[in-house]
Amino acid sequence: MAQQELRLIVRLLNVDLDGGKKIPYALAGIKGVGIPLGYAVARALGIDPELRLGQLTDQQLAMIEDCVRNPAKYGIPSWMYNRRRDPQSGKDLHLIGADLDLAIKEDIQREMRIKSWRGVRHSLGLKVRGQRTRTTGRKTGPVGVVRKAAEAAAKESSKK
Repeated sequence: MAQQELRLIVRLLNVDLDGGKKIPYALAGIKGVGIPLGYAVARALGIDPELRLGQLTDQQLAMIEDCVRNPAKYGIPSWMYNRRRDPQSGKDLHLIGADLDLAIKEDIQREMRIKSWRGVRHSLGLKVRGQRTRTTGRKTGPVGVVRKAAEAAAKESSKK
């Protein structure tokens, strides 16, 4: 198989990817695709994962695009998908790009609508996953710390 010269930027799934990176790492630039899925896609298509993305032919890039959109068609296991047992359809899906953003937003809205604990925390703008909130996650400056300027102003007001 004759290889092309290296393309520096490759357009794939509406994203500009670095053609100088190895296939799995370049595919990780697509929202919803990680490095393990990148390796799985390359192996499912019989492409060497050590090749650079810019070395691939247009036909191979089209196959990668189709595999990322429909991983079940190429035998990629469902545990690698990012949306298993979708609440609306009940199917195992793998979403990418804007579809993934929209699905996450809808999930948060559903949680808020049914007033679950997570939904209430989301609506209040607080931490959702059980992190501590006493000292972290503040929107303003430090609390309980006296700055030098504030300390000097306090001394001047006490002298008067």
